[in-house]
Amino acid sequence: MYTPMPPGPPTRRALLRGALGLGTAAALSACGDAGTTPRTSGDVTLSLWTHDPGYEEFFVKGVPEADRATDFRYHLRVTRSGPADIVTKLLAQAVAGRGTPDLVGFEIGSFPRLLRGDISERLLHDFTPDIEAVPGLKDDLLPARTAPFSKDGRVYAFDSDTPMVVYFYRDDLFDQYKIPADVGTWEEFAEAGARVYKDHRASLCVVSTVGSDPGQVVQSFQMLLYQRGGAFFDADGKLLLDSPEAEEVLRFLCEGLRTGFVIDVADYYGAAMQTALKQGRVIGLPMAIWYKNYGLVPNVPEQKGKWRVRDLPRFTKGGGVTAALGGTGFGVVRDKANTRAATEFLLKTWLTHDGQVRRFTETGYLPTRRSVYDDPRLGGYTDDFCGGQRLFRLYRDLLPDVPPFHQSPDQSILYDVLAGNLLRAYRGDMTPRQALKQTAADYRDQAGR
Repeated sequence: MYTPMPPGPPTRRALLRGALGLGTAAALSACGDAGTTPRTSGDVTLSLWTHDPGYEEFFVKGVPEADRATDFRYHLRVTRSGPADIVTKLLAQAVAGRGTPDLVGFEIGSFPRLLRGDISERLLHDFTPDIEAVPGLKDDLLPARTAPFSKDGRVYAFDSDTPMVVYFYRDDLFDQYKIPADVGTWEEFAEAGARVYKDHRASLCVVSTVGSDPGQVVQSFQMLLYQRGGAFFDADGKLLLDSPEAEEVLRFLCEGLRTGFVIDVADYYGAAMQTALKQGRVIGLPMAIWYKNYGLVPNVPEQKGKWRVRDLPRFTKGGGVTAALGGTGFGVVRDKANTRAATEFLLKTWLTHDGQVRRFTETGYLPTRRSVYDDPRLGGYTDDFCGGQRLFRLYRDLLPDVPPFHQSPDQSILYDVLAGNLLRAYRGDMTPRQALKQTAADYRDQAGR
């Protein structure tokens, strides 16, 4: 549902043509009504775009909270679309100079399109001054979760989660197969996994091999790469992939596929994975914490109480005990009548201490403020699907190890070429070293840098 708006100044749109590569016939406006006076109080209807009904429910419930904390009385008009569609529609409406939302949820994999040129700077409100204006907020926000939605040190969206990567495992089958759940290293885990596969045809790790979804193929490798201390990009968008850490992790997965420690599935959510889980062919896997709600519970609800969660085993040569995967950043479109109202709404619902506690209890997404991890309401949380574990205590212990995830406007190019070369390495058509070198060469050829 859109609210038509008159075009912004042609000169402003002209400044932004090149950033989108749309040619001289199209120009990106800074999205607001050029002659509209910013609202500072009173009734306001915010247009919210999101891909997830859970976020919609959170913000709707937060309206009374925002009403009490600001000079506005809020109403929400929500539009739901697919993650990629949201960015496409936003850019199209910005070019038209009308119909843009006030508040937008950007799935992490779609946000890099806004990092090209100066799109983020001209399209989105810069939260950096707002963060600095709230005492203690700058130091309390986790840099690892502002990094994916930042450019040149400026923050353009607030993440929904600190999506730590953990190890899910079937406690009953680990006990039956005599697998120590507290194994310290991946290397020891791989040895045990090879034995378990030989004796029981069960695997302790998973990689996705669906060629039509590069994101899932890449994620299987990405989780362990970042845990090991590697990365795709640095803070300036420079490619870091071709590294000793990346080669070590890829070799580890390739060897695991050959011993049966690792199993390949089409994807993490579909029928093949469901069958593997139900038949006990997958009895453990590294994945982000949200996988419990989106992968395990829908596919194997009858296994409630049998699953457990632990930190990732370490790699012998270094790294941490977790990584991060996923996220959604909420941003505000700049230069609109409702820009200030939308910013205050986000700050008073998404960023407050109580708001972050509520976000976890209602959606399962972890806080992005460091201090919230000490809240006793969360420390006492138990998870029935995971046998009554007090998981928040684990998450608090893992927090110092969560690495930043820097993005690049050319990230989609990397994912496309990396996914294909990962599959070649898994099949044995390329060595891990060859796959990484080829990926780096293909990326630089297509991205031009």
